[in-house]
Amino acid sequence: MINAEHIERMLRRIPEIETELSLPETVKHQALYRDLLREHSGLKKLEGKAEHFRAISTEIAGNRELLDESDLDPELREMAEAELARLEPQLPAAENELMVALLPADPDENRNAIVEVRAGTGGDEAALFAGDLYRMYSRFAEAQGWAISVIDASGSDVGGYKEIIFAVKGSGAFGSMHYESGGHRVQRVPQTESQGRIHTSAATVAVFPEAEPQDEIELPPDEIRIDIFRSSGPGGQSVNTTDSAVRITHEPTGITVQCQDEKSQHRNREKAMAVLKSRILALKRSQEAEEKGNARRTLIGSGDRSQRVRTYNFPQNRLTDHRINLTLYSLDRVMEGDLGDLLDALRQHDVALRLEEVANSQ
Repeated sequence: MINAEHIERMLRRIPEIETELSLPETVKHQALYRDLLREHSGLKKLEGKAEHFRAISTEIAGNRELLDESDLDPELREMAEAELARLEPQLPAAENELMVALLPADPDENRNAIVEVRAGTGGDEAALFAGDLYRMYSRFAEAQGWAISVIDASGSDVGGYKEIIFAVKGSGAFGSMHYESGGHRVQRVPQTESQGRIHTSAATVAVFPEAEPQDEIELPPDEIRIDIFRSSGPGGQSVNTTDSAVRITHEPTGITVQCQDEKSQHRNREKAMAVLKSRILALKRSQEAEEKGNARRTLIGSGDRSQRVRTYNFPQNRLTDHRINLTLYSLDRVMEGDLGDLLDALRQHDVALRLEEVANSQ
């Protein structure tokens, strides 16, 4: 049920935020200013959805009142019935849009994303598939106007990657990419197979929100171990002959990250530290969700590699997302970065879970 009084109380916050945004001290405090802008944007969206729902509800009520009049002119009655026939089907959608606007905003929705793709079972074919996934995500990011920045990569002798870690930078990157966490299984004839038999192999994906300064993630020196070693793999002679690669271990959690993509030890350390903070932030978010019994963690953002989320069947051009029982016969387009239909379906299911959680908590 829509609680009109609750919505009105929320919308009274709009002029308060606008006053706060106009204050010089707010403008100087960038983190606060950004949070207020995000809150204002969400409330203005809520205001628009509330007005739309209210307008339809009011028109429906007005036409029903007309139809209750026993001496109503036949022509007016016909017009009122036609209006009701037009408006009543619109009401459920307007109500659902308003309910969605009432949902608390995901604090990480608009952040950059850190993505780790790792070859799983399947040997060389798994590494090739990991490379295909990286290419798919790169194409998708390019279509969104986002930037891809490789943090660390371990190539395979036959092509592809044993593991590749990269940042996706752009507004809403994590909001879209976090649905990719989990196990991805591929069924196809490998390039390395001369007999033409279909093999099954896998790669795993973990996605984390990029940590930001306002997260205030502290890493005391006595809690981290930093190892410097010689880079290996692709990168050129200058990379492979200098001790520039960096591995950082966070002792309390056991999380280990490394970076060897840059020639500079300082730059590799900086990148590795950014990934470490992002993984610690993701762990914190996962723990918070678990404490709340959040059903959505089975769908998004946990960074859990063990759950099989998707199967890519190349012979049948078929993609199946097991979390929402969705099958698409457009795998060729998906592998070229056309993830729109897939992510829309996952997003709708995500919203449905959030609405269910709200209903169960009332």
